[in-house]
Amino acid sequence: TELARSAGLHCERGIVVNDTLQTFDPAIYAVGECIQHRGEVFGLVAPIWDQARVCANHLAGYCTSIYQQKATSTKLKVTGIDLFSAGDFMGDDTTEEIIFQDPRAGVYKKAVIRDNQLLGIVLYGDTVDGPWYFQLIREKTSIADFRDTLLFGQHMLGDAGHDGQNAVVNMADDAEVCGCNGVCKGDIVKAITDNKLFTLEDVRAATKASASCGSCTGLVEQILAATVGGDYSQTPAEKPLCGCTEHPHETVRAAIIDNELKTFDAVAEFLEFTNPDGCHVCRPAINYYLVCAWPGEPVDDPSSRFINERAHANIQKDNTYSVVPRIWGGVTTPAELRAIADAAEKYNVPCVKVTGGQRIDLLGVKKEDLPKIWADLNAAGMVSGHAYGKALRTVKTCVGSEFCRFGTQDSTGMGIELERMTWGAWTPAKVKMAVSGCPRNCAEATIKDFGVVAVDSGWELYVGGNGGMKVRVCDFLVKVSSDEEVKEYAGAFMQMYREQARYGERSAPWIERVGLSYIKAELVDKPDQRKQWYARFLESQQHAQKDPWAEPQQDARVRARFIPLADVTEA
Repeated sequence: TELARSAGLHCERGIVVNDTLQTFDPAIYAVGECIQHRGEVFGLVAPIWDQARVCANHLAGYCTSIYQQKATSTKLKVTGIDLFSAGDFMGDDTTEEIIFQDPRAGVYKKAVIRDNQLLGIVLYGDTVDGPWYFQLIREKTSIADFRDTLLFGQHMLGDAGHDGQNAVVNMADDAEVCGCNGVCKGDIVKAITDNKLFTLEDVRAATKASASCGSCTGLVEQILAATVGGDYSQTPAEKPLCGCTEHPHETVRAAIIDNELKTFDAVAEFLEFTNPDGCHVCRPAINYYLVCAWPGEPVDDPSSRFINERAHANIQKDNTYSVVPRIWGGVTTPAELRAIADAAEKYNVPCVKVTGGQRIDLLGVKKEDLPKIWADLNAAGMVSGHAYGKALRTVKTCVGSEFCRFGTQDSTGMGIELERMTWGAWTPAKVKMAVSGCPRNCAEATIKDFGVVAVDSGWELYVGGNGGMKVRVCDFLVKVSSDEEVKEYAGAFMQMYREQARYGERSAPWIERVGLSYIKAELVDKPDQRKQWYARFLESQQHAQKDPWAEPQQDARVRARFIPLADVTEA
């Protein structure tokens, strides 16, 4: 600063710069701890990286970027002292404070709130939820639905990758962190220190940790924070879709609709992707956004889908496939069971398994046999169960009032109606439903994306649940009295999720991101809006409900995809 001042540059608490990082002398740029931007000075690595990117953009002559300040977080890296802060934790006359204090345990937490949005947080003694609080600040998430438990942390969400900060520090280097990709703590720490990594995306690219199912993301972030301390750079609120573009999911979707873009190439050109061919992240995402935006138009590009969706079957570790026919509401017939048994014997299927979704899985089918086994199952009246896709998977049911002495409504019939209405719909991530015939909830409806529980006077509807490694119990949406209302809410919820969630985002994290209050405002408080969502869903289903298993029988080009390479070479 003294050097700048002696050179005649205007300085206050630091060297004053504008949004392009230029000083009062436009030929001189400045970044880092020495600058003052819009009255603020900086002492962390994360904002300096952003400043460097903007400065480089202008020095290179592109002149397309400006520096915008973002909320930052700090984790004090001192042995024996756990302190975390993020955002505006001082507050003013327009803010509220929620404070939790336990002197004996050495724990202090302070949240600064305005209009049901978290502005700042201070954590001492228990910093495990620091990344979660910072995410709430960055994404401006409404805390109205969980304000009363805010300071108790994220543990009630059941994140299997979420653990205590001290536990992270004490983990052995050979302790596995990412089960999907076999990454241990030592691998992550070594990558961080050797390659000077500061962000979650950097760690994912270098180690693949948390790059698959994502359930260990919280744990990876804690290892990153513990390793680099205050230099930890959190993922920005508006995360780019991928490395090919600086635009987030929402901007890409808006561009597709506003400009009537109907191919990946058109999207990449319009948004000026750095890689015009795209990558494994953006191609399937944009393909989904195109399919969702333009139902009935030939916008689906099979080459932009992963192998499971291209082959309409789940590939297994031995390169065979699994075939799961749809069984409506878990109810089948002797004729369907015979057809499944005949197909299993005819094609030497090594394993026939009943699934948790009340279906039958034929495991070990050779790729060249897929069109033939599909044809046999189609002949028996069965269609694809979409067990391989980001789509409606199953609608699980209990026997309900037809047979069960506790059943209050016909849950089986309702489940079948819901499945026949929603099958074939492509969604941002897999969707599971369930209908229970009474509050005993035998169909486990309260851990599904859309759950229906029968009561004496009608149906209770729940949203945003899921099982697996990241268990989340549903949120109560509304109580209705008629079957038609159940279907209307289900279709409206599906369409709202299809149009607004990010590709790969399950309904549970989507609801946590936008807030349950927002979902209720759109679906419960605005009947006309709900009917519009429902109408759009039914319209899209007219084009979506085409059995992909029937395609090879109708199109020789589709059949050719399943011919072994050796046979093609010999021919």
